Amino acid sequence: MTRYKLTLEYDGGGFVGWQRQDNGPSIQAALEDAILAFCGEQTVTAAAGRTDAGVHALGQVVHADILKPTTAETVRGALNFHLRPHAIVVLEAEAAAPDFHARFSATSRAYLYRIANRRAWLALERGRAWWVAHALDEQAMAEAARRLVGTHDFTSFRSTQCQSASPVKTLDVLEVTRAGEEIRIVARARSFLHHQVRNFAGTLKLVGEGKWTPDDVERALKRRERSAAGPTAPPEGLYLTAVGYACHQP
Repeated sequence: MTRYKLTLEYDGGGFVGWQRQDNGPSIQAALEDAILAFCGEQTVTAAAGRTDAGVHALGQVVHADILKPTTAETVRGALNFHLRPHAIVVLEAEAAAPDFHARFSATSRAYLYRIANRRAWLALERGRAWWVAHALDEQAMAEAARRLVGTHDFTSFRSTQCQSASPVKTLDVLEVTRAGEEIRIVARARSFLHHQVRNFAGTLKLVGEGKWTPDDVERALKRRERSAAGPTAPPEGLYLTAVGYACHQP
């Protein structure tokens, strides 16, 4: 048996999220069905991040155990053949150490949140960015984001359904930049709380609108109450972009 590290790209629209569920199609189910079609093996895959419904990935990492003697390149090609009806693609496949775990071996995760800040509604990017028609001040948003970097109790930015044992996380990067009509929020940490990045985005939008100041964001953080921070931004603007690991070669 070989454990494979798979790097996936997918459009989360139309899926109930990464995790297999009874209420609709999931990325996990589509991938496991592709493995079954390829080698006749039923396997349970594990992902670095359990993305929610509507959330996309540019670099989701998954591990899968396959008994059939094969090569990493064959695995990638075969899975992509069977995944073709879905908006999911295996970018890379490589053999990993037997103890490699996509989730627990990860040392960092990076997310991108995209805000399309323009008057015209979205045609081509609909479902792939949060459309905000009125002007946002990205410099004020960037200043507010800097107040959140570091080790904090992030209860104010944590979903009330979050199952993490502790609300304390170390946020290594939270940056806000503009490229034309797009505002990009980049976040990086070892791990995140449920909805943490989307709650950051919803709160920073209030700053961009001039309704909040960076000081308001800092006060919300210190209150340690979910009701103290801004709303949860919609899922379609969020992308899991990369997952970092130490050596995972066999």
